[in-house]
Amino acid sequence: MKNTILITLILSIFMTLVSAVDTDTKDNEPEPTRLESLAKLSGVIQLVEQYYVDDTKFDNIINKSIKGLMQELDAHSTYMDAKHFKEMKVQTKGEFGGLGIVVGLRDGALTVISPIDDTPAQKAGVKSGDIILKIDNKSTINITLDEAVKHMRGKPKTDIEITVVRKGELKPISIKITRDIIKIQSVYAKILNDDILFLRVASFDSKVAKDLAKYIKKYQKTTKGIILDLRNNPGGLLTQAIDTTDLFVNSGTIVSQKGRDTKDEEIFTAKRETTLTNVPMVVLVNGGSASASEIVSGALQDAKRAVVIGEKTFGKGSVQVVLPITNDKKEGIKLTIAKYYLPSGRTIQAVGITPDILSFQGKSITKKKDDFSIKEADLKKHLEGELEKVDGIKKDTPKKDEKEDKTILTQKHLDDDNQLQTAANVLKALILTNK
Repeated sequence: MKNTILITLILSIFMTLVSAVDTDTKDNEPEPTRLESLAKLSGVIQLVEQYYVDDTKFDNIINKSIKGLMQELDAHSTYMDAKHFKEMKVQTKGEFGGLGIVVGLRDGALTVISPIDDTPAQKAGVKSGDIILKIDNKSTINITLDEAVKHMRGKPKTDIEITVVRKGELKPISIKITRDIIKIQSVYAKILNDDILFLRVASFDSKVAKDLAKYIKKYQKTTKGIILDLRNNPGGLLTQAIDTTDLFVNSGTIVSQKGRDTKDEEIFTAKRETTLTNVPMVVLVNGGSASASEIVSGALQDAKRAVVIGEKTFGKGSVQVVLPITNDKKEGIKLTIAKYYLPSGRTIQAVGITPDILSFQGKSITKKKDDFSIKEADLKKHLEGELEKVDGIKKDTPKKDEKEDKTILTQKHLDDDNQLQTAANVLKALILTNK
């Protein structure tokens, strides 16, 4: 009752303000005041509460309003109710099962940024660029990122089935995955032709820069060139992206963070007096390279320190903070407050890194149309159509990986990986030029 009286009072004030406006100024009306805008929102809430087909509690209407607002801002801002807020705060404690899959929203579709190396998702055949159509028979159309993650997380050794739409496949693909504890080897090294150091970074955890430095020092005497593989790397800690770049450059800006509020602005620069290595290098990226991996590849590209090879990256270059919104701090929002900018001043967000040399996976030698060039509205219609094909769904049965040598890259690796072959050829030319 009190809420209705309050809303009625606000509406009355609003109508009084509107009637006082000179009708001759309609063609040049000023922007609505905060009071007018709040009155409009309150009016809609009152109408929903009074006339909506189902009896809906006032607090529930407010929660839905906040949720809708966050979704409209961007794919990374979200509202967290008490249960979700609590889960967010404790999710790093205890043990829970996961798939080893990093997802994002692109043009409104739940998209696989990348499956993480040696995880259930990768072993089951999930690929970067897959659009997840269903999670255990639940449609993902209009789903939020947090809802998707919640559905995919569960007890270790339990099964989940996801249905994906994949470029080049005529029908949706059903993939069964068994959840497990995710343990990631973030960095490993291999040798190619005795003098090229191949460094793979799967994600930027707390020890990446330290591990990379260890491998660089170990093979320093024989290394004439470096391939840094950031493909399907979904990102991680900003500090590790900065420290990794700092291994290869000794001056200048690495990345800057800018928002509306100047207190959120920060510039990160190289701190080493000398680089750990000056040998020629190339960086491999693809559509699964996001966030921290885009900062590293973009900064090295801007500094002319490395040639970037592969496919355009994902385009995740924004900063989020978690803010409580109730006095008891049991509910909150995750809000985008800033964007990352590379040394040249360009942004990563929704743009990504364009490689110096385009190279596609497999044997493709021509540039393919962007998987996500379709508009969001059309994409949703397409996905709704794909849902109707589920009866004829294709079951994915990935082949078992053969055991590979843990210390060297062979010609077979190059033959099976067009991007790696391109990187090796370019690096050889750079080594010859550098002599």
